[in-house]
Amino acid sequence: MGVDLESVSEATSGAIGSLLSTTLLYPLDTCKTKYQAEARAHGQQKYRKLTDVLWEAISTRQVLSLYQGLGTKNLQSFISQFVYFYGYSYFKRLYLEKSGFKKIGTKANLIIAAAAGACTAVITQPLDTASSRMQTSAFGKSKGLWETLTKDSWSDAFDGLGISLLLTSNPAIQYTVFDQLKQRLLMTNKNSAEKTAITLSAFSAFVLGALSKSIATFLTYPAIRCKVVIQAADSDDDDTKKPQRKSKKTISAVICAIWKREGIFGFFKGLHAQILKTVLSSALLLMIKEKIAATTWVLILAIRRYLFVTRGKLKSA
Repeated sequence: MGVDLESVSEATSGAIGSLLSTTLLYPLDTCKTKYQAEARAHGQQKYRKLTDVLWEAISTRQVLSLYQGLGTKNLQSFISQFVYFYGYSYFKRLYLEKSGFKKIGTKANLIIAAAAGACTAVITQPLDTASSRMQTSAFGKSKGLWETLTKDSWSDAFDGLGISLLLTSNPAIQYTVFDQLKQRLLMTNKNSAEKTAITLSAFSAFVLGALSKSIATFLTYPAIRCKVVIQAADSDDDDTKKPQRKSKKTISAVICAIWKREGIFGFFKGLHAQILKTVLSSALLLMIKEKIAATTWVLILAIRRYLFVTRGKLKSA
């Protein structure tokens, strides 16, 4: 049957877009994650505002530590977006071919997106856990990827997997909203009946990406906050005098801790930072993906043609 080149093109452009957006916004992501991970009573909070995290890095001369875990995050982001976009594109095309429909409905789109997201979560969960622990470690004391993963048992590398599977609804909502709005916008702007490679403008892709991600983030934020707390490095991880392992964090224990210490609004702590970061990140990702998708497709076709010609010359020789 061969390789689905269109799905590979979608996956590659999506992964490249994710890599660039993650790198550009990583300091904001580190501040956001450290702020979210702190689950203490109001009088004992180290970070009262998001900017307190940034000020700590500046005052301790650890500004470069805002990039701790960037390599792991980029690796996780690249792999997850490649797997997600490939799975989403491939299953979408397969559904249309098997069903005979010309368009894909919202329900089918949600199911396909959720399935792609679940596969992605299982494959990349260890990297996701490691990057969270590296980001939430004390500034200047973050460990490497291998040391972070092997410090505890391998089962701990899958901390928060249950919530990650639940959060597959986040990209499912986001990309479904984006795809549906994109189709409507392109149908409106299409002036000719010719089937050409029509793409969104950078501004349109940015706006649609921001809108779709805002909706998804607001609906799933309590689960996002719990996941960050579960995956965060323990405060004692950075104290060399106390090396013993902490008890495993469970979803129920984290929910109870947030409820007792911070109340109902604790589940929405850092929502503004999450929306700011994820909206910018997703909007940049989709904008970059839309702009390089055509170039990626041309490159893949060129490589395929080159390999085909080379193989023909070798056979005739």
